[in-house]
Amino acid sequence: MTCESASGESHEPRPLPWPGSDGKRAYVIADPARPGPVSRRADGVEAAQLEMAAILLGHARQLVNEAGPEELRYLVAELTRTLTDTLRIALRVKS
Repeated sequence: MTCESASGESHEPRPLPWPGSDGKRAYVIADPARPGPVSRRADGVEAAQLEMAAILLGHARQLVNEAGPEELRYLVAELTRTLTDTLRIALRVKS
């Protein structure tokens, strides 16, 4: 899906790293050359999500051989959430 700006330029909608008020996927349409406040905020949130993924991966590497079932269950849930965020970011950047 492509949207046309007021200047007549076409821009792809960017998926935001947070849901809309209805819980569904939220998008912003912006000029990548001149990102607005929503795009800059999304960049910051995505950077934080990627940093959290790196930290969580480090914890996972430490815990994998010594954690009990409850800790591993929690770790798997957090890794799943973080991997979902990371893949969404990677797919957006790839396209």
